[in-house]
Amino acid sequence: MTDSTNLSEAQAAQPHPDLTSLDRLVGTWAVSGEAEGTVVYEWTEGGFFLLQHVDLGGNKGLEVIGHEHRYNEDPSADIRSRYYGFSEGETLDYTYEIKDDTLTIWMGERNSPAY
Repeated sequence: MTDSTNLSEAQAAQPHPDLTSLDRLVGTWAVSGEAEGTVVYEWTEGGFFLLQHVDLGGNKGLEVIGHEHRYNEDPSADIRSRYYGFSEGETLDYTYEIKDDTLTIWMGERNSPAY
């Protein structure tokens, strides 16, 4: 049994427009420097989340990027992510921002010293 009100709301839901600023990340990127390998960005069906598949020096992981949206709450104002490190078994939280041609990724909350 489903609640037709919730079904209608889910069908009407649309991704936040600021997520389109991440479109330029979609594709496969070669990473060089201290860490070498590739990252691949792709949208999930519906466009609510951007996935980053990471393979850097044999360390593999997945990052899910979008607006945090807890049950019965409004979506977060910031674009947030959770990284799952398959090789290390760790999870890390980040906050994303694109302004003009500058991408800033903070570890944890916006304006943290680690970016």
